[in-house]
Amino acid sequence: MIGRVTQFRVWGPQRKQVRVVVDGTVHDMCRGDDGWWQAAVDHAGPSTDYAYLLDDNDVALPDPRSAWLPNGVHGPSRIYDQSAFDWTDQAWTGRALPGSVLYELHIGTFTPQGSFDAAIDRLDHLVELGIDLVEVLPVNAVDAPYNWGYDGVAWYTVTENYGGPDAFKRFVDACHGRGLGVVLDVVHNHLGPSGAYLDRFGPYFAGRNIWGPSLNLDGTDSDEVRRYVIDNAVMWLHDFHVDGLRLDAVHALVDGSAMHLLEELAVEVEAMSAHVRRPLTLIAESDLNDPRLVTAREAGGYGLAAQWDDDVHHALHATLTGESQGYYADFATAGLNGLARTLRHAFFHADTWSEFRGRRHGRPVDTWRIPAHRFVAYLQNHDQIGNRATGDRLSATLSPGLLACGAAVLLCSPYTPMVFMGEEWGAGTPWQFFSHFPDAQLRDNIREGRFAEFADHGWADIDVPDPNEEQTFLRSKLDWDELGREPHDTLHRTYRDLIALRRSHPELSDPWLHRSGVDADERARTMVLHRGGLRVAVNLGAAETTVWCHDTVGRVLLASGEASIEGGRITLPAESFAVVEMRA
Repeated sequence: MIGRVTQFRVWGPQRKQVRVVVDGTVHDMCRGDDGWWQAAVDHAGPSTDYAYLLDDNDVALPDPRSAWLPNGVHGPSRIYDQSAFDWTDQAWTGRALPGSVLYELHIGTFTPQGSFDAAIDRLDHLVELGIDLVEVLPVNAVDAPYNWGYDGVAWYTVTENYGGPDAFKRFVDACHGRGLGVVLDVVHNHLGPSGAYLDRFGPYFAGRNIWGPSLNLDGTDSDEVRRYVIDNAVMWLHDFHVDGLRLDAVHALVDGSAMHLLEELAVEVEAMSAHVRRPLTLIAESDLNDPRLVTAREAGGYGLAAQWDDDVHHALHATLTGESQGYYADFATAGLNGLARTLRHAFFHADTWSEFRGRRHGRPVDTWRIPAHRFVAYLQNHDQIGNRATGDRLSATLSPGLLACGAAVLLCSPYTPMVFMGEEWGAGTPWQFFSHFPDAQLRDNIREGRFAEFADHGWADIDVPDPNEEQTFLRSKLDWDELGREPHDTLHRTYRDLIALRRSHPELSDPWLHRSGVDADERARTMVLHRGGLRVAVNLGAAETTVWCHDTVGRVLLASGEASIEGGRITLPAESFAVVEMRA
């Protein structure tokens, strides 16, 4: 804005006419050679409403780069002054991913109120737990009063469901004030089914994936589409001060360019990190098992900081629960030895046969050159709970002892651990799939598609919750009153103590897989992780057993049961673990 004049700009290379409606008054716009339309309007500024008319259509559409949509994704955009917020985090120097513990949460179900401001009141719990980075599920605008966030259609806008853009800035500012970094989950692989107007402005789309229209990343006029994604990522990092982005399902980003969008994004973010002088992190969710995503650009990779590692989750889940349906089949067949292999090599599928896929899958990780902190591991996350038929957590089927054993393997592994909200106390509440679009036919389609999906997976006899019902959403909210009650309190202390142990003993955050080892005994259901001078002994069996550590055990640092030591042997009660220090 120059004085009292505001420049409105929008990209519409295929449109013959574009007009901007500012507070009810229509203004003609001029087209540049680059396909951008612009108009200078007097007496427009922060809090002014505006929208665009395309060609001879009389339906005004919101700005594809709207920073504020107070009336929903179908309503007009409102000018938002990104510089007006009074930040207090000037001393914040960031939080690097190596050595950190992440905590994934959904703002709408993290607290009863489901708002950014209410979430601020629970941040001290995360600090006391030992969390370093808070990973927030998508917060961009969606055409629904409640949603996971992956159906967003206004990528530059913070949803009013949680309080809007200023409230999100307050949340980030509060996190930084407590020493917590913030990673934001962003979705660039598709748009939601309601309120997506991008294709009316320009050639943003090229084909579809399983979730909806996918972006035109390498076709005609794709340069501006790529810029749309990159500018969006930069906006979150710059204007909202977030410390990193989790990039949703990057395998659905179809890009045949010589420089893949992910590499181009990594270049931009690295340059920005150098400017702001704090670490900025990009974490990919990928189904490819391709370590090139996290290989440095100097070595021919994309240069991302990390990627989610579903193989660690699947191996842990199958080992702990015995489940073998769907993609768990390969891991269940491999058993405890399969988990050990995954802990040694990051990927279970590394150019190896996958019965589930009916083909070879993945690529080996060079464990001498790629540090394990580039792989985010987890016992549970939003997908692996919410995409189950009833949204049941591990706490619904596993004993407190096995939950603690799983936590010990995760938090003492070489990988970057992530905890899903409530996991740390074995929350008894489910986390179910929920959404509620205004269109009744769309709601019916989602319900029917959900039920059919679970029938295909052999869950036809299970009463699948209706994702459109408000109770499905309300059931998924955490019950904070569980804290302080057993068995929740003991498990919470276990998580806290394991994270503290990881922080105080450098062996447990050492990311070099060639310096880590795993012994597994399938018959006895025991496992020993070798972490420098420490051993993490785990008994998953239903009876007391003794494990051999090869060298003399010095002392027990942490145990979930009454472990006893004799020479190089540790006797563990059923379903328990012990972290021990070896004698020099």
